Amino acid sequence: MSKFNPEKLSVEYKHGVTATEPVIPRRYTLTHSDVTGDLFLTMGTHYAWDKIDPTMRDEVLGEWKTNGGFLYYCVYVYIDQGEHDQNTAAKRIAIFRRELPLALTAIRYGDRFLFDAYPHLNHAPIIVNYMSAYPQFARQENRGTFQSFSIN
Repeated sequence: MSKFNPEKLSVEYKHGVTATEPVIPRRYTLTHSDVTGDLFLTMGTHYAWDKIDPTMRDEVLGEWKTNGGFLYYCVYVYIDQGEHDQNTAAKRIAIFRRELPLALTAIRYGDRFLFDAYPHLNHAPIIVNYMSAYPQFARQENRGTFQSFSIN
């Protein structure tokens, strides 16, 4: 896993979202540059589709959700977009699983003002959805809580 460097993170608020409001709907789009290693976090009431490269699909999408009054953070990663075969999908899921702690740390740090305003968010479960047409890669994982991804 790459080490998180706060200086490499750019944060942008869009579509009626501020540093502390609202929690729901609040959607996160995390992209990166393979060349510089910079991370780009956009938070809005909608995903930042304009920031996503449809040929790569290596972004991490997330949002706060509730189920019966139970708050959790839902992550979506796309394993096989376009012409990817099973071997490529296997490599991509391995990369996503290895780099996801960096992505979650960037999201937690980038939205630290929200976590400061609502400390209970640190204890909400993080559910990751690996989206794939291949059944062996399409899965859901519990990745703990944001408390594990805080750098404070």
